[in-house]
Amino acid sequence: MVHPGPAARCFCICFRADSTANQEEHCAPSKDPVKYGELVVLGYNGSLPNGDRGRRKSRFALYRRTKANGVKPSTVHILNTPQASKAVNCKGQHSISYTLSRNHTVVVEYCHDKDTDMFQIGRSTESPIDFVVTDTVAGGQEGEETPITQSTISRFACRVVCERVPPFTARIYAAGFDSSKNIFLGEKAAKWKNPDGHMDGLTTNGVLVMHPRGGFTEESKPGVWREISVCGDVYTLRETRSAQTPGKLVEHESNILQDGSLVDLCGATLLWRLNTLAFPSMQRSRALSSLEEKQPWVYLACGHVHGYHNWGHRSEQEPNAQRECPMCRVVGPYVPLWLGCEPAFYVDTGAPTHAFVPCGHVCSEKSVKYWAEIPLPHGTHAFHAACPFCATQLGLTQGFAKLIFQGPVD
Repeated sequence: MVHPGPAARCFCICFRADSTANQEEHCAPSKDPVKYGELVVLGYNGSLPNGDRGRRKSRFALYRRTKANGVKPSTVHILNTPQASKAVNCKGQHSISYTLSRNHTVVVEYCHDKDTDMFQIGRSTESPIDFVVTDTVAGGQEGEETPITQSTISRFACRVVCERVPPFTARIYAAGFDSSKNIFLGEKAAKWKNPDGHMDGLTTNGVLVMHPRGGFTEESKPGVWREISVCGDVYTLRETRSAQTPGKLVEHESNILQDGSLVDLCGATLLWRLNTLAFPSMQRSRALSSLEEKQPWVYLACGHVHGYHNWGHRSEQEPNAQRECPMCRVVGPYVPLWLGCEPAFYVDTGAPTHAFVPCGHVCSEKSVKYWAEIPLPHGTHAFHAACPFCATQLGLTQGFAKLIFQGPVD
């Protein structure tokens, strides 16, 4: 169920801890599979507008693979001719190429790692991508997909590497390997040699991560947005999203994903979850997308809930933009209420007593307060709070409203 709203683009993705592979054998896990976590895209209330299909869906579960496919750095080549670079990359082995100048390239080869599984996320539909993610459109309705003329999400945006043995630690890295098993950082990409001698760099629009303080619980507080490098180091944000100068290294922080970590790919934001709360009565497939006769409506300025009625208009052009509440005479927007059906976005099991403003998605008090405090990346410069169920930007002065029911709502 997605509430109709402005067709503005949302640039955040919610990362959630689950593991699945793109190969058929990994789509049907064996008995009692190990689940590393799950990634959930912010802005979708249980499924994509036209339904989840194949590797393109609103959530992605990461399971331990039948056979490890992780890789780790091995041989480093310093090359002085373009021909030499091509020769190295033709080996069919995973590698990362750092182009320093036309005749100076550093190629780091990666070898098989039997102890890890790798999962790749990006906009490309090519086989190396396990989870296909496209730009999120705020407030899109069921069955409605607004085309993005120029996506800011990288085709091979990032990769998550999970340890195959307990505690199944998951780490995130910027950039993914393409169909030739390569990652290329061209001359214009931010790149550098670290004091210990290993090369590293950043992708064009970057991969940002925010770990919540206090875990993903009732007491959670937003953390600080950081940027993750190709080798998994943590940096402060660049001056602008695609600046060539990296931020400062944050040595005391890591790229290990925690329950509730957010991953932003500049066009979509993902939520990483380890333990998702279960709401047995919620069926994602039945998430409402169209108004029903007995659907409750709310006056957002005061929180009074009513059945729909056709009086109190203050404007003929926008009849629901300014309505006078018959209970308290307060004037404000009058919108339908929609239940937040995606359990991954809840921080507790509290009753659905509050609604996000202005979209009207309903969830628990602690959940609305948590999301109202999180500045999600928007575009390449801005940050703003948004409803996790539909990606609509929250009101600057009022991000949510407490609901006041006059009686039982059927």
